[in-house]
Amino acid sequence: MDFKKYKDINQYYIFRTVISLLTAVAAGIMWTLFFLKSPESHGLDTPLFWAVCFTVLLPLTVRWQQRLYRRHTRKVLFMLDAIENNDTAIHFSETDGTEDSRLMNRSLNRVARILYNVKSETAQQEKYYELILDCVNTGIVVLNDNGAIYQKNNEALHLLGLEVFTHVRQLSRVDNHLMDILTACRAGDKFQAAFSNERGTVNLSIRVSDITVRREHLRILALNDINNELDEKEIDSWIRLTRVLTHEIMNAVTPITSLSDTLLELTEAKISKEEIRNGLQTISSTGKGLLAFVESYRRFTRIPTPEPSLFYLKGFISRMVELARHQYPYTPACFHISIVPDDLILYADENLISQVIINLLKNAIQAFEMSPSAADEKHIDIRAYCNEAEAVLIEISNNGPAIPPDIAEHIFIPFFTTKENGSGIGLSISRQIMRLSGGNISLIPGKETTFVLKFN
Repeated sequence: MDFKKYKDINQYYIFRTVISLLTAVAAGIMWTLFFLKSPESHGLDTPLFWAVCFTVLLPLTVRWQQRLYRRHTRKVLFMLDAIENNDTAIHFSETDGTEDSRLMNRSLNRVARILYNVKSETAQQEKYYELILDCVNTGIVVLNDNGAIYQKNNEALHLLGLEVFTHVRQLSRVDNHLMDILTACRAGDKFQAAFSNERGTVNLSIRVSDITVRREHLRILALNDINNELDEKEIDSWIRLTRVLTHEIMNAVTPITSLSDTLLELTEAKISKEEIRNGLQTISSTGKGLLAFVESYRRFTRIPTPEPSLFYLKGFISRMVELARHQYPYTPACFHISIVPDDLILYADENLISQVIINLLKNAIQAFEMSPSAADEKHIDIRAYCNEAEAVLIEISNNGPAIPPDIAEHIFIPFFTTKENGSGIGLSISRQIMRLSGGNISLIPGKETTFVLKFN
């Protein structure tokens, strides 16, 4: 810090102040001496002469001080206005005028530079904090008591499905209930909210805190997507249940099947052999059917650990389509494949992912079989691409009968099926495979049935 400049400025103003005070004191002294001396004294050496001189100089000195004060005040105000309007071109001449003016201008220029630097550093810090907020996986929304949005990050916009978010009323385009609860929430609240959009059902965990900035009360909302946590808890619960069911049913069915096979070999009985054979065959077939039934559910709890590797999606998808056509040769369906870019590569367990793709293609073809007249041209579209976050997505859609909303809520639950001979574990196993592969599977509501596989 240059203390010499501040010292020069202080000395300059002290000098002017002292001159003004001395002029006033001298005028007072002269007038006092004038009244004490004889009235006949009228020369230049009389107190009256000097009293008049100092009295005339006093208002001139005061006027001089006032003009200097106004001039410097205007400069300071002009500098503050320029800083407030981000006018970085403001500069006072440091070479023209008197020495005191140049000294004052240098000081104002220095103050302006300091304030500009502080303002620039503050703006950089705000930008830095905004970049940090955009890097976190939690949505952040800051709003005042009137619902105006002061701050939000990209994750909040993504979770809410909005591109522009300036007021809480804009949530009415997403969900009116969500708008109401965010409007009424208070500091310390912690709750969950669910709503539907084009990506499916979104479950949010919301925490509310508050802060007062510049005498204005603000609420800070932290939004987290808990769909994955809910799905994992649901799957874990079903896995535990399935293990219990398979253990108990296998213990009961195995001896029945073994006994029925043994009785079929017996030839001695009081009743006819034909009746014994028919009855035992019924028991045997029932037991074997139960075994097959339980074995299909056991598959759900014994999915092998994925062994990922790199493979090209174009050739992989083509093989899956040919396999689906071979399994259902009598169901005409037109397949449309789009892979962008043409050499798109996926890092996953190819064998496990093939089970997911085949299951989705099988469901799409079976949808055509259940309603042959649903569409004049039965087509299945398969599209693979990368999104902005470089995640690989595979979309499989068909123009068969749409899945009703009340059924769509349960299609991923193990054992749930609407097919007469269905096991209800195809989509459940597909979701479990995607979870183990670090991705997810979802149903997109719309006119066409569309499943999306996302590999992060």
